[in-house]
Amino acid sequence: MSNEKENEILHAKLTIPDWSIQDRPREKYLSLGSHSLSDAELIAILLRSGTKNESAVDVARNLLAGCQNNLNILSEMSLNKLLKTNGIGKVKAITLLVAFELGKRCRVATVEQKRKINTTFDLVELMQTKNARLGYEEFWVVFVNQGATLLGVENFGRGGLTSTSVDIRLILLKAIELKATGVFMCHNHPSGDLFPSKTDLALTTQMKEAARILSIQLLDHVIICKEDYYSFFENNLL
Repeated sequence: MSNEKENEILHAKLTIPDWSIQDRPREKYLSLGSHSLSDAELIAILLRSGTKNESAVDVARNLLAGCQNNLNILSEMSLNKLLKTNGIGKVKAITLLVAFELGKRCRVATVEQKRKINTTFDLVELMQTKNARLGYEEFWVVFVNQGATLLGVENFGRGGLTSTSVDIRLILLKAIELKATGVFMCHNHPSGDLFPSKTDLALTTQMKEAARILSIQLLDHVIICKEDYYSFFENNLL
């Protein structure tokens, strides 16, 4: 039997405080750095404790096994789904949800620091973490100046599974307030259907014409799903 296998059997019978110091997640982090820890060990640090019969690492492994060892799937799990894992109570579940939310916000902040939205890809990179994985529609607008510098990102609507209402006047009022010369519209389709609805097409036309009167350009309208997007500009609909 290999030493690694023997260690696994030994650890299965011991709680984390009984492990050798170099194998404890926190101590391992301090001595070797975060890159030395597995996904389960990192999650175990957040969980802090396990159950009577399982260590925090065991609970983390079970949690990962329940989502195909895929962190993206885990990050999308709801509070209720997390609570179905043995050893995960409300405090631990909320801790995990908060950790993933901070990760998403960090990514958004990194993108926003670039301060330039020159292409549709830049827009998608900015917005995908905001609403691509939501179970309901949200409508966002990104405001830029003549030099493509990002001036603001604002939510102008939250709706149901298939639609959300948007007031074009409020969008243009914000654009004037920010002295924006261009706007990008963006919303998600929870259904996964990338193609625009009749409502999407009508809203885009109305926004383009209303903005033109104020010398503001509608630069693109993008529909975002989990792994893909649909650009009105790239499909010659603007």
